Amino acid sequence: MIITTTPSVEGYKIVDYKGIVFGEVINGVDFIKDFAAGLTNFFGGRSGSYEGELIDARENALKEMASRAKAMGANAIIGVDIDYEVLGQANNMLMVTASGTAVIIE
Repeated sequence: MIITTTPSVEGYKIVDYKGIVFGEVINGVDFIKDFAAGLTNFFGGRSGSYEGELIDARENALKEMASRAKAMGANAIIGVDIDYEVLGQANNMLMVTASGTAVIIE
């Protein structure tokens, strides 16, 4: 499955558009990661625990989107966009949404 942010895939011809596909992931951030991030915020530096959550959520959203495109019969996804949101009463939930157009390329 080719996944790209561009509107086409160089060297390939789009022969069919299958539709828009999405992959959504909502991850909760637990107390320990939140505490560690708070220390990083206080002392400065990068928050490895939050970065790990973000990377995991993004990869899972892309995998879910690819799975849905495959179920539609597509072999590529073009025009991919990834959005991030913080949710929850205490802002302790991270939502990552990947979207794109499922296509068949030759």
